[in-house]
Amino acid sequence: MDTLADILETTAFERVSAGHVFTEGPLWHPYGMFFYFTDVRASLLHRMVPGQAASVVRATKGGNGTTFDLQGRLIMCEGDARRLTRTEPDGKVTTLIERFEGRRLNRPNDVICRADGTLFFTDPSIRVPVNERDVGEGAVYRITPDGKAHMVAWCEYPNGLALSADERTLYVANTRWTKYIHAIELDAAGEMVRRRVFADMSSDGTNGVPDGMKLDAAGRIFCTGTGGVWVFAPDGTRIGIIATPEVCANVAFGGPDLRTLLLTASTSVLTLRVKTPGLPHPWYKLGAA
Repeated sequence: MDTLADILETTAFERVSAGHVFTEGPLWHPYGMFFYFTDVRASLLHRMVPGQAASVVRATKGGNGTTFDLQGRLIMCEGDARRLTRTEPDGKVTTLIERFEGRRLNRPNDVICRADGTLFFTDPSIRVPVNERDVGEGAVYRITPDGKAHMVAWCEYPNGLALSADERTLYVANTRWTKYIHAIELDAAGEMVRRRVFADMSSDGTNGVPDGMKLDAAGRIFCTGTGGVWVFAPDGTRIGIIATPEVCANVAFGGPDLRTLLLTASTSVLTLRVKTPGLPHPWYKLGAA
C-alpha cells in the first residue's frame, strides 16, 4: 500500500501567489507553459508563469472550474452568470451553454474534456434561491462535439470532476450533506451505465469539503476535502491527506513533466512536487513543448 511518502517528492509548500479572495480553477497550459487559475469571489481569471507573479487576464462572472477544448480554447464555468463560456482565439468570450432543454442552468461549477471533445460539467442547485431555479436539482451534463447537451446523472451537490485514464469512469465530488466521491460508469457515448460510491469523505471538520480533483498516471485520485487534499488509491482506499494551511478548493498537475501539483487554497496558490505525473489533458501529450 502506497503512503504519501511514496507520492510526494517535496513536503514543504511553495506559496507562488497570495492576496486573493478564494482561488479555484487551476489549469496548466503546456504550450504556453503557464497556469490559469480563477478567483471566484473576486471574479477574476489569472495567468501565472512559474517563477513569475500572477497577472489578471480578464474579469469573469464568478469564474470557477476551467478546461480546454480540443482546439485549445479555454472553457470556464461562470457561476454568477449561470453559464459556460468559451474564449475564442481572438480573445472574444462567447456563451457555450446557459440553458438545458430551455431551462436556465443553476450555477455551473466544474468542467472537463474527454478525448473525443465531449465536455462534462457539474451544475449544483442549492446555492440558487428556490424561486430562481429553472432546473430543480443538481446534475452532471455533457456537451457532445455536435453541440448538443445531455444530462448524465442527477446528484445531490455535484462539484469537482475527473475521468479515469480509459474515460469509462467519471468521478464526481459530492460537496454537501453526505460527503463522498461518486464513480459513474459510462458507456462509449458517455451515458451512465451504473454508479457507486467510490470513497467516503465524511468528516467532522469544517475546513474544506469534497471539491476539485485530478488523477495521476497511476490512477490515484487527489480530491480536496476537510483538512487539505485527500489521496486515494485506484480502489478507493484512502492513502492519506496532504494537510494545507488554508482551505483548498482545487488541484492541478502541471509543469513540463506534469509533476508540479498546484493547489488553489483560498487566498493563496501553493505548489508541491510529486513523483508521478498527472494525466495529461487530451489536447496535448505529456512532454509537450
